[in-house]
Amino acid sequence: MAASANNREAQERLRKYQARQTVHETRVARRKRDNLVAVIALVVVGALATTAQVVYFTSGPGAPEPVASASPEPTSATPPDPALSEFRTWTGAMTINDSIELEYELDGLAAPQAVASFVSLVQSGFYDGLTCHRLTTQGIFVLQCGDPNGDGTGGPDYRFGPIENPPLDDVYATGVIAMARQSGDGSSMGSQFFIVYDDSTIPSDAAGGYTILGRVTSGLESLIEGVISAGAADGAPDGAPAVATTITGITIQ
Repeated sequence: MAASANNREAQERLRKYQARQTVHETRVARRKRDNLVAVIALVVVGALATTAQVVYFTSGPGAPEPVASASPEPTSATPPDPALSEFRTWTGAMTINDSIELEYELDGLAAPQAVASFVSLVQSGFYDGLTCHRLTTQGIFVLQCGDPNGDGTGGPDYRFGPIENPPLDDVYATGVIAMARQSGDGSSMGSQFFIVYDDSTIPSDAAGGYTILGRVTSGLESLIEGVISAGAADGAPDGAPAVATTITGITIQ
């Protein structure tokens, strides 16, 4: 009788232990599932937020207009030799609408190919009379210039790459001058560039970030007052500047 009772007690303890183990394993599994769901939710939210930024910045009024807005058509011309940058700091001045004076500098050591191209285009008079065709006023704060077609599709008779000197954190500081390019194509840079008039986070795409070749050193406030403050045409967050904007003079040395 004593042995039988002991056996029943042992079996009962075993059942209780197994029940506790089952409860514990269920709780562990539930926590893992809940944690996984939370992680997935955070990833999805982050992805949606990033996608929203990318879609916003790469789409203008009407048809999509990439930041680069550079023509995707292949060209046979050769871009200027990076050695033309002399791997040094260049200084210059840009006049907008005959009255706004911007001083700027280019970093030929950090972005020799882009600087070589920019210097060559300035010296040839390429930029004289070209417009700034795009202004963004929400999320991303840039003025984009340098397209001979004036609509985001043009450039010189060459394209170049790769991307040089992009910010590691995708943050483009106020005053930065960077090369525009076609989305997803790091070898589509030409003559189009953008001036960042307020700190902007521009997400990298499949090709990476955007080449920072220099910065505005003075006059940005005048540009903001004379052009930026009026916004884009028809009050759009992304479009042609409401104030027609033309490069009426540019020098480099």
